[in-house]
Order: sequence, then structure tokens, then C-alpha cells
Amino acid sequence: MKRIIMGSSLLAALTLSACSETNTPTQFRNVQVSFATQSAGSAPLAMTTATLDDTLTSGTDTLLIESAEIVLREIELKRIDVTNCDLEPGDDGCEEFETGPVLVSLPLSPGAEVEFDLDVPPGTYSEIEFDVHKVEDEPSDLIFLQAHPEFDKLSIRVTGTFNGSSFLFESDLGVEQELALVPALTVEEGSGSVNVTVFVDVDAWFRDPSGGLVDPDTGNKGGLNESLIKDNIKDSMEAFEDDDKDGRES
Repeated sequence: MKRIIMGSSLLAALTLSACSETNTPTQFRNVQVSFATQSAGSAPLAMTTATLDDTLTSGTDTLLIESAEIVLREIELKRIDVTNCDLEPGDDGCEEFETGPVLVSLPLSPGAEVEFDLDVPPGTYSEIEFDVHKVEDEPSDLIFLQAHPEFDKLSIRVTGTFNGSSFLFESDLGVEQELALVPALTVEEGSGSVNVTVFVDVDAWFRDPSGGLVDPDTGNKGGLNESLIKDNIKDSMEAFEDDDKDGRES
């Protein structure tokens, strides 16, 4: 009888231990995703006294960007040991911030602005991934399209002036962006947030290979510089840890 009692006690202890391990919550940590187009303290080619405008000059050309908006969806952080978020989503190593589509108004003043945040489990993350998304007349886009009808069949809109004349640049660019985090983002247990900034070099969007400015209107559908500007946009993004949100790599 004594042996049976001891066995039962041992079994109960093992069961309690197993339950404790199973039910111990993971110490998630908050990760923010911010966007920036200018680093705090850096000197762009020119900034107007109005803090939300970005003015660029090249030779006799002057480009003033007043707003830049981009539609994104499926914003995810990828663990270092995951090959493809499309094949291993969610609990298998890709933490999803937003399914989307969502509209991001890119800040044109220095510094980064937070757009999304998520509590993620500890780990090492090597990439942030998202789609630059062309809005379609499909079920997953209908709510967004009702709120933003001006984005029908579009993913990007930019307004401003070129040599004093107003322009509206619109693009149907659709591309998956996989931005490496170098060094990789290490999320450890503990309090506080970490921030990843997606830096978008809007100043490079409307430039020719020599660095000269091009009229944004020539980048609209069928325009002379449509392909050039689309390629510039695809190549204009990078991501890095930026805990003080100054638009610079930490």
C-alpha cells in the first residue's frame, strides 16, 4: 500500500509539473512598425517651412511633394528559421500585423510614425514582408474601397507640384516586398516595446538614372516614365530596428 501511495504522489507531481509547463504563458513583447521618409536631424535636399511638404530641386526643376499614400496588405515579421511566410504563416513563424488592405500616409517630415503594433513571442526575426497592393473590386477589398473609392485599381497616390504646376501621380504597382532586417531583430522576454521602421525614400521616386527630376505626370498609366518610377518605388524601401523612431538604424 505504501508503494502505491508513493506512486500516486509521484504521478500527481509529474502531472502538476506538466500542466505548469503547458499553461505558463509566453512572455510576449510589443513590436511596433513605423514608416519614415526623412531621418530626424538629416538634411534633405530642401524642406519647406510647412513641415509636411517635401521640396526637391535639381537644376531648374523643382518638385514639391504634398502627400504620398500607399496601400499595403499582409504585413508580417518572418522568423530567421522560416523560408517562406506564404507556406508557414502565423504560429509557424510569421507574425502578422495586418491582413489589410490598409492605407499608409507616408510622413514627409523627419522621424518615424507608428502605423501598426503587435505582441509577438520571443525569437529572432530576419525580415519584414508586405504587399504593395493594387485595390481590386473583390470581396477582400470591398470595405477598403468603400472608404477610399479614389484607390480603385490603384496602390499609390502622390500629390504636389512640379515646376509650379499641380500633379496627381497614381500607380497600380503590385509587388511583394521582403525587406531584410540587418542585424536581425531579436525579441526577448521583458517589458517595453521594440520598433521596426520601414524607410521609404520618396525623394528617389521621381528621378532619372542621372539623379535629375522627372515630371510625376509622366509616370502615370501609359506615361513615358511609368516603368522607371515603378522600379524606383520598388527599390526605395529598407527596414531596420529603430527604437527611438528617428528614421535611422539603431
